[in-house]
Amino acid sequence: MTQAITRTRADRGRHDTRPGAVAPSEARGRSGTAMLLLASVVVSLLAASSAPTPIYAIYQAEWGFSPITTTIVFGSYAVSVLAALLTVGKLSDHVGRKPVLLVTLLVEAATMIVLATAGGVPGLLVGRVIQGLATGAAVGAIGAMMLDIDAKRGQLANALTPGIGTATGAVLSALLVSFLPAPTHLVYYVLFALFLLQALGVVFIRETVTRAPGALASLKPEIALPRTVRSHLMAAAPVLFAAWALAGLYGALGPALLGKLIGGNNTILAGVLLLAFAGIASAMVLVFRSVSPTAVMLTGSIALFVGVAVTLAALGIGSVALFFVGTVIAGAGFGGGFQGGIRIVVPQVAPHERAGTLSLLYVVSYLGFGVPAVVAGVLTVHGPGLFGAAEIYGVAVMVLALLALAALVRARRTSVA
Repeated sequence: MTQAITRTRADRGRHDTRPGAVAPSEARGRSGTAMLLLASVVVSLLAASSAPTPIYAIYQAEWGFSPITTTIVFGSYAVSVLAALLTVGKLSDHVGRKPVLLVTLLVEAATMIVLATAGGVPGLLVGRVIQGLATGAAVGAIGAMMLDIDAKRGQLANALTPGIGTATGAVLSALLVSFLPAPTHLVYYVLFALFLLQALGVVFIRETVTRAPGALASLKPEIALPRTVRSHLMAAAPVLFAAWALAGLYGALGPALLGKLIGGNNTILAGVLLLAFAGIASAMVLVFRSVSPTAVMLTGSIALFVGVAVTLAALGIGSVALFFVGTVIAGAGFGGGFQGGIRIVVPQVAPHERAGTLSLLYVVSYLGFGVPAVVAGVLTVHGPGLFGAAEIYGVAVMVLALLALAALVRARRTSVA
């Protein structure tokens, strides 16, 4: 419906001045190159967010901090993303997509230098906080711009790119750390150059929205949903929260759990672990792209539950192979849950509400991503230890998956009735 409306406006040449309205010239000149560039930016942002994960063991050895510090650094990034989503998430609907993207890419590039030159935990924290703010400001604008260019392909790209980015960052970081010099520096310099190149590319793509007043007012933090998507978001929110809570488990504790199972740190295996999780998540986006969003979320919730159950069983018996099997199943659950949530909400949104609505979806996601991970870090140090914290975290994710499954079944019955 949204796609049809957008095309109709373009065909008639109407000039819509509402915040975020698609400019007629851009609607006529949609560019596959621009879509690829924007998708690559999302991949780079998520790659940068996961790049430190294989390096945490090196940081811990060099700086001598406890596991709780790792989860605090991890959580600081998620909290910063949330802060940006709640404040500047709708800004591109008013000032345009390109200005927001250019500023955030330049900030991301600068942040890579901060992380590369960090000499201790304070520098790492500062870098992760700034990185989170820039990423949170960017994701809503990029997602909305991809939908502006092509609603159908934009939905697919919004669901596909986070997994690709997470997997790319983890593997790239692991390879650079293991086989090249300057393990805590090189990956950041590579990303620094990449962000600058992408910023240059953004300069040459066309703006997709007309500027409109209200930019300052849009910075006021609020949770405001368009009426057309409220019921859809209520159905998607539990699945999104559960899926990203699981991603937080692997991002914060995954490498440490693997290290305990194999009896030492292995950067390559840690990268492969995140590749298995995020790679299968992206594959599921392609596999399920023609399946109804509700069915995808139902399947994702079941896979989340089963994947965590298998992972916990692997920890119980000390099986590395079973741990990877559980990771793959859990990754399928993440891919299904996140894709279904995006697809059930986004088509209901008018063009001028895209950035704000996508930002709210990410607010739910990053709440699940960050908060439980920090709690798990506290439990690791002041509670039952690493495996005990993982078990508590895993059971909590399983309960969330069951609650999400129950909510979806109830919503489905209500819609049928």
